[in-house]
Amino acid sequence: MTDNIPADYDYEINKIEKEESWRLFRIMGEFVEGFDSMSGVEPAVSIYGSARPLTRRSAIYRQTEELAFRLGKMGFSVITGGGPGLMEAANRGASRAGVKSVGLNIKLPHEQQTNDYASLSLTFHHFFVRKVMLVKYTSAFICVPGGLGTLDEMTEVLTLIQTQTIKPFPVLLFGREYWQGLLDWLKNTCLKRGFISENDFALLRVCDTVEEVTEAVQKWHDEHRLAGKKAVKTQGKKNCSPPSVCD
Repeated sequence: MTDNIPADYDYEINKIEKEESWRLFRIMGEFVEGFDSMSGVEPAVSIYGSARPLTRRSAIYRQTEELAFRLGKMGFSVITGGGPGLMEAANRGASRAGVKSVGLNIKLPHEQQTNDYASLSLTFHHFFVRKVMLVKYTSAFICVPGGLGTLDEMTEVLTLIQTQTIKPFPVLLFGREYWQGLLDWLKNTCLKRGFISENDFALLRVCDTVEEVTEAVQKWHDEHRLAGKKAVKTQGKKNCSPPSVCD
């Protein structure tokens, strides 16, 4: 994986030294630009999924585009990671709906080009700044099928909610067939061994249709209540916060 990366490549985090204060100013600048540019995008949803190339005729590409289109017609801006694949599909659907289609790109060793359907495009050097922008303005976080980046975003969002670092909102996994193996591991390995608690699943829902996703997003936005199938069926309701997430 690293064979094509130059030996002197500037790994951002490893290169930070206390004397390099200019890097800190760049970090501050990215936050300022992000806050200024993202002002006014709410209400919004974040859709995250694979950046791998997909044919626009594939079922999941069409479903993701339709999902973003319907959310846009409901009045939600759509925020993605700005790249190709399913992020392109989501930005494309939002563009069709005529709402703000936000692409938050990241500068990588192998350049990830911003897709052509983002009406508001930002490129970040720092993953952590980008992650703040992905969650700060959203009313729901939707994970369509993806790889390590999608898993990273999903687990970080759940951790931020668990630690009361951000306001709670639904985290929706689209397509039980794709996510079931992960959910089984969380329940039968992590939960069984006590490494996580039942309440960690409170805001996690699985939706198999576009309609289920849009219903869950709208119900949370309007009533602050969850809709959709629980991602992991547990023994009972324990310490739910806010109480509405246990409904």
